[in-house]
Amino acid sequence: MATNPRLEARNLIRRYQGRAVVNDVSLSVEAGYVTCLLGPSGCGKSTTLRCISGVDTPDSGQILIDGVMVCDGGRGDAPENRSVGLMFQDFALFPHMTVAANIGFGLKAGRDENSKRVAELLDRVALSHLADRYPHALSGGEQQRVALARAIAPRPKIMLMDEPFSGLDNRLRDGIRDETLALLKEEGTAVLLVTHEPEEAMRMADTIALMRDGHIVQQGAPYNVYNTPIDRDAAAFFSDINILQIKVQGALTDTIFGQFLAPGYADGTEVEIVIRPQHLKIDFDRSGRGPNPTPQDGTPARGVVERARYLGSESLVEFRMDHDGSILKATVPSVFLPKPGMVLWLMMRRDRCFVFPAE
Repeated sequence: MATNPRLEARNLIRRYQGRAVVNDVSLSVEAGYVTCLLGPSGCGKSTTLRCISGVDTPDSGQILIDGVMVCDGGRGDAPENRSVGLMFQDFALFPHMTVAANIGFGLKAGRDENSKRVAELLDRVALSHLADRYPHALSGGEQQRVALARAIAPRPKIMLMDEPFSGLDNRLRDGIRDETLALLKEEGTAVLLVTHEPEEAMRMADTIALMRDGHIVQQGAPYNVYNTPIDRDAAAFFSDINILQIKVQGALTDTIFGQFLAPGYADGTEVEIVIRPQHLKIDFDRSGRGPNPTPQDGTPARGVVERARYLGSESLVEFRMDHDGSILKATVPSVFLPKPGMVLWLMMRRDRCFVFPAE
């Protein structure tokens, strides 16, 4: 027998001054799973989160928790009746309360049971030794863990998180994110997390909902959203891209890298072939034959190095192509810093290209 998702939003619309900031948004999150609402600033992510929490009210649409309607159009349960936890960029800890008192603030059971729950959470976030400290005496990472413990103390069914890690420095961020997710999954909490960072979404999410201009334009597992983007902007949101603008003839496109299939497009249609820099292959022996060429590699094309930069885990090399003077970018693992003016040959992986209508 099928069970209801822990959280389900159906066709949410929220208007401000006549403009639909959230426009027909639908999504669901299962218990113990993480869905990331990913998109640029101003696309409606945080407004969606506020509608689900009950802090804001949608103009239309429905919100269900475990199959029970908590919001239908402009009518809905109060936030405190939705079994929803909230975590934001600002940890909003009470400065006059100790760590233990902050964590226990929302608990409504008896004193002994509340104390037991606080002690359990202090142990799980490794802060038992700081129970009597005040927030001002804590590091940013410690404050983050207190905020997490306080949010999950009442055992909410759903955790809504709005850019909760953006205030942490890079050195701490990965560890705190992983600890947070592990704890939420242990609790069986359904997590809806807002972020504008693709890397964070790829690292954390079971499902990514890519949002743009109030709409969810694509939803799926991180692998699928990354490798089968719905359009050029979706591809570009996750990484740099190279674009070749070509006309279709006989379901094929003629490019400097040979012919590529463009099924479904009529003759004369302007299309864009999009490829990520890591999928351009460089012929290091400069022969034009390519490094271990395969049928998917296409025809080598000659380019001149414009500049090269080492980025830590990889090198980014920019080429000016002989054919039309366009600039293409390729990335190479580790250190590869050819001098400007060096001639190399590039190949474009046919199986790694995306073909979209020209914008």
